[in-house]
Amino acid sequence: MANQKIQAPKGVSEYFPDRSRLFEHVRDSLIAPAKKSGYQLIELPVFEDTDLFRRGVGESTDVVSKEMYTFEDRGGRSITLRPEGTAGVMRAVIEHGLDRGQLPVKLWYSGQFFRAERPQAGRYRQFYQVGIEAIGLDDPAIDAEVIAIADAGFKSLGLSKYRLEMTSLGDASSRSAHRVDLLNFISGLNLDEATAERARINPLRLFDDKREEMKKAMQKAPLLMDYLSSESSEHFKKVLGYLDRLNVSYVLNPRMVRGLDYYTGTTFEFVHELLGAQSGIGGGGRYDGLMQDLGGQALSGIGFGLGVDRVLLAAEAEGVISQEAFVSDLFIIPLGEEAKQMALTIAHDLRGQGKVVEIAFGDRGLKGSMKAADKTGATHTIVLGESELSSLTVDLKHMKTGKSSSVKIASLHQHL
Repeated sequence: MANQKIQAPKGVSEYFPDRSRLFEHVRDSLIAPAKKSGYQLIELPVFEDTDLFRRGVGESTDVVSKEMYTFEDRGGRSITLRPEGTAGVMRAVIEHGLDRGQLPVKLWYSGQFFRAERPQAGRYRQFYQVGIEAIGLDDPAIDAEVIAIADAGFKSLGLSKYRLEMTSLGDASSRSAHRVDLLNFISGLNLDEATAERARINPLRLFDDKREEMKKAMQKAPLLMDYLSSESSEHFKKVLGYLDRLNVSYVLNPRMVRGLDYYTGTTFEFVHELLGAQSGIGGGGRYDGLMQDLGGQALSGIGFGLGVDRVLLAAEAEGVISQEAFVSDLFIIPLGEEAKQMALTIAHDLRGQGKVVEIAFGDRGLKGSMKAADKTGATHTIVLGESELSSLTVDLKHMKTGKSSSVKIASLHQHL
């Protein structure tokens, strides 16, 4: 019907005032350590050629086989809304020749991603991530830096109830040796047709199966960590040594494989203890063959993706984030046209000095404007009337204490 309200699609995460302030703070805090480490922004399309994700993410993954939003455009091309960030970054690096310059290529991104999942708390069909990629060098120190950047983002928000889980998925020779014994073990299991097909494409996927019967069946399966080549083992030991040096705590989880097929070598996940079933707040790893699989050079890379939605839920669960941290420094109440002109000038000047300033618009009375000031949570208010305009002096009221002090308009910045 024409007058019927239209609602957002089921399973999307939306942020509007006042909670959008918290979302923005979390997103910016997570990416700030990357900026300080020399990573540069890359802005990418939210849809790509479907083949990018089939080849890059892996046919055996739930992401590709069950969760992608795929459609045919008007030109008959198969297009998919991006379910993750790394494949798109790698496509852009190859297409624009970024790998032909200074290495490593260090990039950060943020934005919406899409997966056709069953919506629940912390699990959305449209979700937000920030991520980084370091492409071009196979150096254990880069692995440690990438992990430390993620850890620094969480710590900057005050998070403490999380753990970093680490493993290594080894190099090609490690995985080849492990695959023989793993397939032999799996051949003795009674698998349904879909699970058997996933195991045929990538037997490691069975470690990622969330069904209790599969967890029990895989309990005695051979672990890849026990098959690492001397090179892979040495690389992983160095990564852990660097993390020790950086005071980044971790635990080993040899059963972790994560949900994307491109991971090799160093692999990690951050898990928060207060989020229940959807406890993963971020993770990543090394992807040594991905660039070549997508038509580029045989260059190594490592990166992470951090879930902004879940990190916000984690910060709220820990009680380390609140609306009080995101209020205006000053709320100006002008009484009359001349006062409104002065209010605009004062606000403009103070904003130029880094202050957050709001004005009571709409020619409301003093009582209504004071109620508005109270609702914004502004730390200070001033009223501009005839006497204030003539004396160029205002009573600066501290909203929490109710105390006021006489301040010259020209020196307001010093008192906020």
